[in-house]
Amino acid sequence: MTSSARNAVDRMFQAFNAKDLTGALATVSEDTLWIHHGSQKMPSVRFEGKSGAEKFFATSFTAMTIDYFRPLSFIEQGDIVVVLGEESYVMEGIDGKLTNKWVQIYTVADGLIAKMEEFATSSEATSYAVVV
Repeated sequence: MTSSARNAVDRMFQAFNAKDLTGALATVSEDTLWIHHGSQKMPSVRFEGKSGAEKFFATSFTAMTIDYFRPLSFIEQGDIVVVLGEESYVMEGIDGKLTNKWVQIYTVADGLIAKMEEFATSSEATSYAVVV
């Protein structure tokens, strides 16, 4: 059985994948806060309120050409849903393809996403130092 918090996140992912702005906005609260903590190639940014979320989704739908967006694992605890995933895309104004592994933390209140924080890395697996 899927929790109500997970249901809200799943509905948002469905709308995101369909590039359905109205559907995506229907999953967030009026005072929602979306924070991307940045990566090696993308700046840190906060999207405040429903109007900020609208800018987040609109930018994703129009300025990005997504090769793949894959939520891989879900961890649920009460009103918190943690999602581990990966993505690859090209974005207007940034040279080359961006490939990230990420963790997104969703806080859901009253069936709507009240907060999302994303922690991502665009480092290639081959760039990590290996310690044995």
